[in-house]
Amino acid sequence: MKPNLRRNEFIPLGAPDSVFLLCVIGLALLGFLIVASSSIEVASDRYGSPFALAIKHAIFVVVASVAGLIAYFIPTRWWYNYSGSFLFASMLLLAVILIPNVGLNVNGSTRWLDLGFFSLQPSEIVKFTMMLFLAAYLVRRLEEVRQKFSGFMKPMSVVFLIAILLLKQPDFGTLLILLCAVMGVLFLAGAPFTQYVMIGAALLLGLSAVAILEPYRLDRILTIFNPWAFRYGEGYQLTQALLAFGRGGLLGLGLGNSVQKLFYLPEAHTDFIFAILAEELGLMGVLSTVGVMILLIWRGFLAGRKAELNGRPFAAYFAYGLVLLITLQVILNLLVNIGLAPTTGLTLPLLSYGGSSLTMTGIGLGVIARVSADNLSGVKS
Repeated sequence: MKPNLRRNEFIPLGAPDSVFLLCVIGLALLGFLIVASSSIEVASDRYGSPFALAIKHAIFVVVASVAGLIAYFIPTRWWYNYSGSFLFASMLLLAVILIPNVGLNVNGSTRWLDLGFFSLQPSEIVKFTMMLFLAAYLVRRLEEVRQKFSGFMKPMSVVFLIAILLLKQPDFGTLLILLCAVMGVLFLAGAPFTQYVMIGAALLLGLSAVAILEPYRLDRILTIFNPWAFRYGEGYQLTQALLAFGRGGLLGLGLGNSVQKLFYLPEAHTDFIFAILAEELGLMGVLSTVGVMILLIWRGFLAGRKAELNGRPFAAYFAYGLVLLITLQVILNLLVNIGLAPTTGLTLPLLSYGGSSLTMTGIGLGVIARVSADNLSGVKS
């Protein structure tokens, strides 16, 4: 069953979820403040200006806001019509960056295309397009997914192709998020649980092998159990992050007063920004931030559920997929910051510095807001 398109669907008739939007705005503003605070010393050292990275992040926030607004005004049917083309284009970008002297190599990973004014990270795009493709696939093949093993394996085979490209970069964290999100959407669509037992066991063995066969990944895993034994090696970032959490206490040192950002904690404005937030805002700031994130995620899932109940499966599965991506990335980033998962290089949605991540998150949130608005307007798509 294909989505129906109303002639006036480009202008949402219903209002977006105000609670959802307030959560997005609040987290984006908090992210700007923490990025500005955590990047002052790094920006001064690299660019000679303490607010150079804060200004770039502000530009990213504006770009992400505009991209999200555009996505909000695009009807869901439009995404449906081009789902396959978008996925193919994003996979092509993943392959292009692996060409020698084309992709930008940073710290041993080739994950970016240097566009001069902006470094594009194709893996952020492919997460979005895979959720788009999966939602369109479920509309066409829902009964096959629920009744046949082949229906489950077809989208998983696409993920395996993406996995090959991601592991070449290497980008193990994005692969883990993508796999879990795809399996999560298939589960919500009604795929039999027995299939998860077989595929889950195979994936667990495969991912374990990938992690163990690479010495640096194995070192990161071993570091979790006793980071202080590796405090000057693989455990350096984690021990510095734990010091930030401990120093923050109940109320924190105050915004701008972090000690760990003074070149003690590497990537303080990206992967480990939550540790700086904990140090400056304390336990109360951490709990408040996590609470807003949970509320945002819940309202996103609620939008998808209402769309499903209203007979709009494509919008529902697309929203589920996008919310799952955000949920899983938040969980994994927080686990890394507190030492319960190895360092992955994944940013914290809406809070961390990073143009590609922030822009694609903005587009995803715009789509979810559109689904929510359509729930009130009665659009059938």
